[in-house]
Amino acid sequence: MKCSFYTLFFFLFSLVSFAQKNFYTSASIADSLKENANAVVRLNQIDIEIASQRDMTIKTQKVVTVLNEKGLKLVEAFEHYDKTSSVNSIEAIVYDAFGVEIKKIRRKDFKDLSTVSGSTLFSDNRIVYLDYTPVSYPFTIVYTSEVETSNTAFIPQWYPLASYYLSIEKSVLNVTYPNDLGFKKKEFAFSGFDIKKTTDTNTQLSYVTGTILAQKTEDLSPSYSDLFPRVMMGVEKFHLEGVDGTATTWEAFGKWYGDKILTGTTVLPEETIAKIKALVGNEKDPVKKARIIYDYVQKKSRYVNIAIGIGGWKPMYATDVDRLGYGDCKALTNYTKALLQTVDVPSYNTILYGDTYKRNIQSDFVSMQGNHMILAIPTGDSYTWLECTSQDDPFGYQGIFTDDRDVLVVKPEGGVIVRTKIYDDKGNAQTDKGTYTLDENGSFTGSVSIVSDGSQYNSKARVEHLPPNEKEAHYKEYWDNINNLKLEKITFTNDKENIRFTENIHVSAESYATISANKMIFVVDAFNQSGGNVKRIRNRKNPFQIQRGYLDSDEIEINLPAGFSIEFLPAPYELKGKFGEYKTEIIKKENNKLTYKRSMFLNKGKYSNKEYDEYRLFMEQVAKNDNAKIVLIKN
Repeated sequence: MKCSFYTLFFFLFSLVSFAQKNFYTSASIADSLKENANAVVRLNQIDIEIASQRDMTIKTQKVVTVLNEKGLKLVEAFEHYDKTSSVNSIEAIVYDAFGVEIKKIRRKDFKDLSTVSGSTLFSDNRIVYLDYTPVSYPFTIVYTSEVETSNTAFIPQWYPLASYYLSIEKSVLNVTYPNDLGFKKKEFAFSGFDIKKTTDTNTQLSYVTGTILAQKTEDLSPSYSDLFPRVMMGVEKFHLEGVDGTATTWEAFGKWYGDKILTGTTVLPEETIAKIKALVGNEKDPVKKARIIYDYVQKKSRYVNIAIGIGGWKPMYATDVDRLGYGDCKALTNYTKALLQTVDVPSYNTILYGDTYKRNIQSDFVSMQGNHMILAIPTGDSYTWLECTSQDDPFGYQGIFTDDRDVLVVKPEGGVIVRTKIYDDKGNAQTDKGTYTLDENGSFTGSVSIVSDGSQYNSKARVEHLPPNEKEAHYKEYWDNINNLKLEKITFTNDKENIRFTENIHVSAESYATISANKMIFVVDAFNQSGGNVKRIRNRKNPFQIQRGYLDSDEIEINLPAGFSIEFLPAPYELKGKFGEYKTEIIKKENNKLTYKRSMFLNKGKYSNKEYDEYRLFMEQVAKNDNAKIVLIKN
């Protein structure tokens, strides 16, 4: 019997060991999960325990097989911590392709760094991360961690599929919570994915997925946060920055945030108050006062990049920003607000998602959201929005980082959801006016003035501050249709009052035109050709989105070489459709001159995957016509 017991024990132990080893081998992964994948998540289990209003623990157990170098970043073996949270444990074990353990990485072997270098004020904000260089691929990492925090205002969202080119064998979420905290959830984009809600009671919530195949990126797709499944969670009774809070409406939440978190942060030294009052002088107009102060902040301060939620949710004191001359988005916004208060200009802290991809605060889910803060100045029935982190943005300009999205404006009487500035498609304008001359050898000299407004200002104004070599590289890429391009002279006019950027550029190029026998052939559109590089995607799955429309208007005078006459001139062309309008014409003038006119208008919008080919063909027709050629013949 004793022999039988040990035999059975050894058999069971061997069976478990074999099963575990087999689980860590890359060979056991189904081929369908490897297709389009850089890594495969074998298991990702997140257990969130909300013990009370002031205590939340997040445990992570993750097994990831990394198939190639690109898959390294998909492991995401890191944790943030600060004075309100701690990393109780963190560990990783590495297995080779055959499931053999090759390395155990303890807490002391993880990198532990400040998230903001050179700042003692943010020294508590740290990150612990795995810095592992593999010997070969594939390999498997088993990562475990436990983080405890007193901040329950922000419960991490659950993304069962967290990235493109990542397959999932199994992902699990378990949440436990007291039944008196007002726990709530909101599910997004579950359709088409194998996700089951296994528990949903007044104290527990659980989900489990089946296999999810790796998704490929497709040009112009919406953000993965809008395409892939996720769950938002929150509690109505929460704790943040050492303060308890209760909120069931945005009005109540905003009032709590203003009263409990922001109060006391805008005090300034008397010397600074006197300086600001002297600077503003006798000016009475609130907007003009704000312009003066915004200019002062831009010249005095610099931005330190710390995302909301990592650098805390309470801004630095205005006195500290005033003394040090730097801060994150919360700090600089709050500092600007403090300065405005000294000259009786009201303004409101505004929380939002800052990104070139427009993302809304979820207005039907009251909770701590967002990653950025700007300032709202009431002007009649609307607001002037100030991006306080920029040392270059014009007053009131939002660009493409904060435009056209729902945000939370924190007023003294409470929070309110507001839409930020929407730049009209036709207001996102670029106007080109110029001339070029061809000589008898086909060489090209010309000049063009490019005036950009609206969201196009955002992309053009940055060129002014590029180093000379990067500036040259920018224009050579922009005009890659001109071979042998030489930039002769570049000047800029940045009209921040009217938010308009002008580029005046003189260029030349040898052999722009092709000469064959007694003919000269050249592309008429030299300065604003569409690349037409809309990628062909067979069996496209995702919808596509044009985030911002625009209007380009060109008028270029062309001086033809002496001794040549026109053999072929492209006919006027017009194209209209749901995506926009395009029109060109060439007008003959006296003395061997032509005037080329072009307009291109593109509508913003969201479109289905079935409309993608139609859009691609529209843009291909534009590109084809932009490449239309004039043929000259020698007299």
